[in-house]
Amino acid sequence: MDFLITSLIASVVLTVLINIVPMLFPKSSEKVERKVHEKISESIAKKQEGNSPGVRVFFPWKAMLIASLVLTVVVNLVGFFAGR
Repeated sequence: MDFLITSLIASVVLTVLINIVPMLFPKSSEKVERKVHEKISESIAKKQEGNSPGVRVFFPWKAMLIASLVLTVVVNLVGFFAGR
């Protein structure tokens, strides 16, 4: 039962953080959005020229690595303080 409550609280906190962080750093979110639009435009242009492969895979390994590290620290901190 404690795990369920902890999980729900962590889920709410992470959801709030994910929604608040772009508000705290609006320039960063605008920069990311601009880069995504540029990549899409480049992809469309290459496809129309015929120089692009049929399928292009986007794998955000850097973001996944950072998210994994942050979540590992968060889970360990929650476990440490919950064990007191």
